[in-house]
Formats: sequence, C-alpha cells, structure tokens
Amino acid sequence: MKKLVLVLTMLFAFTIAFTSCRDEKKTPEDKIEAAIEDVKTEIKESSEEISDDVEDALEDVEDEIEEIKEEAKKDK
Repeated sequence: MKKLVLVLTMLFAFTIAFTSCRDEKKTPEDKIEAAIEDVKTEIKESSEEISDDVEDALEDVEDEIEEIKEEAKKDK
C-alpha cells in the first residue's frame, strides 16, 4: 500500500512538473502586442546608446577646442 501511494505521488509530481511548464497558446493579437513591446524596448535602449555616443562626441569636440585655444595662446 505504501509503495502504491508513493508511486502515485511521484507520478502526480512528474505530471505537474511537466504540464505546468508548457507555453500558453497565444493569439495573433497577443503576438503582435509582444512584438510591439519588444520593438519599443529596443528603440529605447538604442536611443539611450545614441544619446551617450552624442554626448561623448560633444565632449571630444570641446576638448579639442580647448586644446586649440591653449596652443593659440602659447603661439602668441
């Protein structure tokens, strides 16, 4: 009797473990919404990277301008 209960418990545990991990069926609308959200996230991340690149470029230009000013003062 104990073995039967143990076997049924193990069978139940395995059944729950494997059936609870299934992906749900998505409707086309759900897939479209998920794709739109993914694109929004990618655009946001890309825009942040571009913003950082622009800021770095501006800093480089400012540094170059300062160097040119210093060299011009030395040449006087």
